[in-house]
Amino acid sequence: MQISGLKNKITFLSIFSAVIISLLSFKMKDEKTIIVSKDGKGNFTTVQQAIDAVGEGTSVRTKIIVKPGTYREKITVSDTKNPIILIGENPENTILVYGDHASKQNAEGKNIGTTGSSSLFIFSNDFSAKNITFQNDAGPVGQAVAVLTTGDRIAFENCKFLGFQDTLYTKGAQDALDKTKISRNYFKDCYIEGTTDYIFGAGTAVFENCIIYSKKNASYVTAASTIEGNEFGYVFINCNVTGDAEPNSVYLGRPWRPFAKTVYVNCAIDSTIKKEGWHNWAKPDAEKTTFYAEYSSKGAGANVSKRASWSNQLTKEQSKKYSSKNILSGKDNWNFKKALK
Repeated sequence: MQISGLKNKITFLSIFSAVIISLLSFKMKDEKTIIVSKDGKGNFTTVQQAIDAVGEGTSVRTKIIVKPGTYREKITVSDTKNPIILIGENPENTILVYGDHASKQNAEGKNIGTTGSSSLFIFSNDFSAKNITFQNDAGPVGQAVAVLTTGDRIAFENCKFLGFQDTLYTKGAQDALDKTKISRNYFKDCYIEGTTDYIFGAGTAVFENCIIYSKKNASYVTAASTIEGNEFGYVFINCNVTGDAEPNSVYLGRPWRPFAKTVYVNCAIDSTIKKEGWHNWAKPDAEKTTFYAEYSSKGAGANVSKRASWSNQLTKEQSKKYSSKNILSGKDNWNFKKALK
């Protein structure tokens, strides 16, 4: 009986080991890693080349390792390229930058516009990035986007977004014929800077443990254009809203479109923020349709007694729905934390 039991155990372990090896081999065979290095020691020398090499119509994620360096290129991730994760060493030495701006003219002599100014276009779903700086270095020349997103399930961790006006454009379904198109964005431990409307657009976005930095001569942090009927627009959770702008000179947000939604939860807000907090963009009717709110703000710029009368202060119970999971999971139960691993 003992010998028979031992044989059974050995047989089971052999089969189990074979299955594990088979699964690992399958994973190794299907996983794809691309290395980008300016010195030619990787697979490609530009990020765009690496993205172009990603297969289409596949469910297997491609990992693109970007070696340290400054990559000056205008990058497009088309809607057929997914899923992708872009990984740098750290945002201090891995920089993707370009310098277009809205009034720059194209080959036909027409302005490229705000949308056309972006340094990085993300039209695909399931795009993630870690440890990278995304920059538009056109300077204070008007609208100049660093990153534009229209896809769904987009995630960033430990990234920097540098620019002046219109730095980060979560465009979503802003100009789409199908306004039901979902565009969820997650930003964890990121740094975002700018001057005017430097976080703007129609997409749903959660900013968790981020630094939101209003540069000198800043005026508005956000300009949401949330699609009518969408429950969430921009939500900032445990963020540090700061900068080197003049005290009492910057608004938390203004409504680019009538149904704009922006909420700050447990955020540290410094003296750069105006006492009234919110601006109606000279559109009094927008006060009736926007939803601007805070919960448990703290800091020199968090005196809620002076806030615009049409803004809101959430109760503890109301604040509970503003969790990253509740906002981003959706019907497909998106695991936004796993997307960054």
